[in-house]
Amino acid sequence: MTRTGLRELKREATAQALAEAAFVLTRTRGLDGFVIDDVAELAGYSRRTFANHFSCKEAAVAAVTYPGITAAGDALEDVSEDVPLLDAIQAVLQLQLTTESLSRMREVIRLADRFPSLQPHVLAVQYQMRLEAEQRVRSVAGDRYGQTYVPLLFSALYGMVSAALEGSVDVRLPGDVDVSPDSIDFDQFLDVAFNHLRTGF
Repeated sequence: MTRTGLRELKREATAQALAEAAFVLTRTRGLDGFVIDDVAELAGYSRRTFANHFSCKEAAVAAVTYPGITAAGDALEDVSEDVPLLDAIQAVLQLQLTTESLSRMREVIRLADRFPSLQPHVLAVQYQMRLEAEQRVRSVAGDRYGQTYVPLLFSALYGMVSAALEGSVDVRLPGDVDVSPDSIDFDQFLDVAFNHLRTGF
């Protein structure tokens, strides 16, 4: 897969600035406490520019999590083909998804619980992220694995990360303050999960 061109990078940077502004406003004012003009002003763009990227403020808020998956996909493509796919994915997740983006993914999910109008947009972004991530994994895997290996592996990985983000497993993420004594950090969670993937459940 080719790397993103300069024009597309600039477009992505604009979209990310708008998404960041919408996310910040939602955190500080609540989803009903601002309008699109506020988002555009905070990001330093016009309302028209906002409309070129997002259909509504909910779509912008949901999109704030997207760059984490893009960065992980780029890092995965840089891993040598000599490294087993499962090892490569674990290394990339540990490097790319233990940062601010991971905590943001969880926070956006929690915001969607508070503001129901945000939920379909979060689900839409998650779907697009899943499609892109699976495409990246397929690209890196090439023809080194059987036909069923990649889709089954990816589905297991997606469910695993979702369990951590949605709270069905008590995983402590960067920035968490209210944590239980029994929670485990994300790296520990990855070690446990990947051990299951290698040896069985």
